[in-house]
Amino acid sequence: MAHRSRTPESVHALLAELPSADRETLELRVERWLPDLLAALTTLYPERDVEALATRLVGSALAAHAEREPDLRRLDQRRLLQPDWLQQPDMLGYACYTERFAGTLAALPDRLDLLDDLGVTYLHLMPLLRPRDGDNDGGYAVADYRTVREDLGDVDDLRELTRTLRGRGISLVLDLVLNHVAREHEWAARARAGEQRYRDYFHVYPDRTAPDAYERTLPEVFPDFAPGNFTWDEEAEGWVWTTFNEWQWDLDWSNPEVLVEYAEIVLFLANLGVEVLRLDAIAFTWKRLGTNCQNQPEVHALTQALRTVARIACPATVFKAEAIVGPRDLVQYLGQGEHAGRVSDLAYHNSLMVQVWSMLATGETTLARQALAALPATPPSGTWICYLRCHDDIGWAIDDGDAHAVGLEGFAHRRFLSDWYAGEFPGSWADGLVFQANPVSGDKRISGTAASLLGLSTSTPGTPAHDQALARMFLANAVVLGWGGIPVVWSGDELAMPNDPRWADEPGHEDDNRWAHRPRLDWDLAAHRHDLRTPAGKVFAGLAHLARARASLPQLHAAADTTVLADTDTGVLAVRRAHPSGPMVCVYNLSDGWRSFSSHHFTDAGITHPHNAIERRDVHGGDDGQVALSPYAAWWVVEAPAEVPHV
Repeated sequence: MAHRSRTPESVHALLAELPSADRETLELRVERWLPDLLAALTTLYPERDVEALATRLVGSALAAHAEREPDLRRLDQRRLLQPDWLQQPDMLGYACYTERFAGTLAALPDRLDLLDDLGVTYLHLMPLLRPRDGDNDGGYAVADYRTVREDLGDVDDLRELTRTLRGRGISLVLDLVLNHVAREHEWAARARAGEQRYRDYFHVYPDRTAPDAYERTLPEVFPDFAPGNFTWDEEAEGWVWTTFNEWQWDLDWSNPEVLVEYAEIVLFLANLGVEVLRLDAIAFTWKRLGTNCQNQPEVHALTQALRTVARIACPATVFKAEAIVGPRDLVQYLGQGEHAGRVSDLAYHNSLMVQVWSMLATGETTLARQALAALPATPPSGTWICYLRCHDDIGWAIDDGDAHAVGLEGFAHRRFLSDWYAGEFPGSWADGLVFQANPVSGDKRISGTAASLLGLSTSTPGTPAHDQALARMFLANAVVLGWGGIPVVWSGDELAMPNDPRWADEPGHEDDNRWAHRPRLDWDLAAHRHDLRTPAGKVFAGLAHLARARASLPQLHAAADTTVLADTDTGVLAVRRAHPSGPMVCVYNLSDGWRSFSSHHFTDAGITHPHNAIERRDVHGGDDGQVALSPYAAWWVVEAPAEVPHV
């Protein structure tokens, strides 16, 4: 009765209509999540009837649960019994475009052996819901959230694929674009047709007064081909907010009807078997005059509201925040303060990605130690997505405060990294492409596959330069896989594929060099992935070995406490992990020369007999208490396994 007194009668009425077999389960879920839903709605819509809005959303959740297939309900129960399933060290992700990996959804199961060989448990298929025709930002200009691209298949193919993946222990990840829809989406079409209900879904202004006021503090995302943030639309007879492109209309989330629409979409995709929803461009969703309209507090409240609906109907489905933001803003997307444990379950560790590339270019770890140590602790349920590269360009999110703290100038270091990875800096081994250079801000981002950025594509097999490039690849993957969280490999990087030289040949790609690092998977190359005489075979074997070693180490559970060690050689990054199963020290030499590391770090962590779990050998220091690290060495050091006594 104590719980009942906090629940609106309108919600009780919905629960009372449920079949008796479902009622207790759903009553308990509503009791658990309704307070969080009401709190989020109160933050977002203080002038509205939040109880009525909550009742609508709970009703949608209960209806979706009624339609949920038995095996998905069983998965819900399994996930509730293991709430840390995302944090297990045997998690390994892979991301790709369906058409570039397998061709179609129906053909994809025949290609899963490659993923099995790597140990993949998490598959992110890039946007596959129906986009607008023509240029569509790689699928992120969605025209229909309930239809699959015709060239890939249909909704039934998607549902069947999720069944196949579940049977192989692989969770499917799909994108849910929150900030905008395509101009051709039904909502936008009806807005242009004069329907006020749908016009209210967007930011449309009759003149430049409001847009000019916002523009004073708004950055440009794509200054080359989409300058500004507003577009005049003749049919709408107004200036439409278009952060990314003129045909991507930003939604007005201050209208609760937008929240209701997206809650229904979340439930629809969850019932197809999607287990992780990547919340695309979530940082941009809430607009506030006088700010850059990113990372506003309401962003986390709207995530909390959507998550509560999913928790009631389909708790096996979790959220991943795509927030490529400054280091200080990152942790908020995993939940802090009132939102701790109530927003996204996963977030991209953009800072780790940037610092790995920075360390490799400089051979120095001082900045990385400063930046990574300065990040606030994640909530116990929060899990990082760790990655070396993704489908997007690399933007140099180096915090000016971190740079200043170690004697660097942020702008100059960002420019150096761009020049280095574009191959324009003396001594660079990289072969990247400059993306979206902004002459006003000086911002220069970089495109390129891991192999091209690390020097594999510019060196000859069998030469010292090529061997060093292979070592950099192994080291970079070791840092990513050794951080905890879920490491995600971008398609082609496991085979050391270089930039696609014909990236501009496909219609619609010619103005976007990010397609250079989105090559179609070379299945002839993949067929020889176990041939250690080839660069592809060496890279694949190294990555698979790291994944197996990682899966055997409970210390790499994502919730383990992580401490970046400060007093090491400037070429060495060392991280101590504390876990009930035992301590661990990860040691990486980011330089091309030999470095020393004090063995007292092992004893201080509680490791008396150091053992490198990557190489499966014990670590022995010299008489001076130092151990020697070869160029680009990567060690995961744990207590040596006890010898099995002879009987």
